[in-house]
Amino acid sequence: MRAKTIWGAQLTLVLLCALALKYFYSTASVNELRWILAPTTVLVEWLSVKSFEFESYMGYMSSDHTFLIAAPCAGVNFLLTAFVMLSLRLLWRARFQPVNWSFLPAVAVIAYVATLIANTVRICVALEGLEVSWLTRNQVHRVEGIVVYFGFLLVLFVMTERFESATSSLKRLALPLLIYYATTLGIPLVNGAYRQYPSFWEHFLFVLILPLILVLPLVLRTRIDTEKIREISAFIRGLYHA
Repeated sequence: MRAKTIWGAQLTLVLLCALALKYFYSTASVNELRWILAPTTVLVEWLSVKSFEFESYMGYMSSDHTFLIAAPCAGVNFLLTAFVMLSLRLLWRARFQPVNWSFLPAVAVIAYVATLIANTVRICVALEGLEVSWLTRNQVHRVEGIVVYFGFLLVLFVMTERFESATSSLKRLALPLLIYYATTLGIPLVNGAYRQYPSFWEHFLFVLILPLILVLPLVLRTRIDTEKIREISAFIRGLYHA
């Protein structure tokens, strides 16, 4: 009973941290987000060979005044999603057995570093000004964000997970998908964002479909690998019984 109580307390604390971060981000100014925007900008400057200067309550403006790294570029939603995904994965695998409390700061650091890298890639891609003839500029921007952030979330998940079979891969890949959908679609739906933003349902479709496309190659590869293993095992058994 005591073990389950501690496990429940850890789960509750993870969810409370996520809610607190979400609330903070919803009201934070760009000045209050410098703890994540500043290191992101340093990495962007290093990779893009562009210089940026901080302008209070606006963000980091490029020297040619053509690009602004503002509050939406902070990637706090990705930070929240990564933190929750890694924490729930650990707690779920523990199966109601408490995990060492040190997992919280460890997961927070991993999620923070992953966010800095994802933010940097996202901004550098945006700086390239990619164009697709059959998509508007806003749609291209949306696709870039979804592909980069969910792609990094998927990489983070795969790096910390082992797939044993095609069936288990499908079940385990449901975790990053569900958490991503919950933070990017579930919370906005609860907050009534679909009433405030006319383009919400278009955004909804992009967010719903693109992650499934990114997950598909992993599922197919796992199925192929599983089938190969079965064929090799059958061949070896055949040699043994010959």
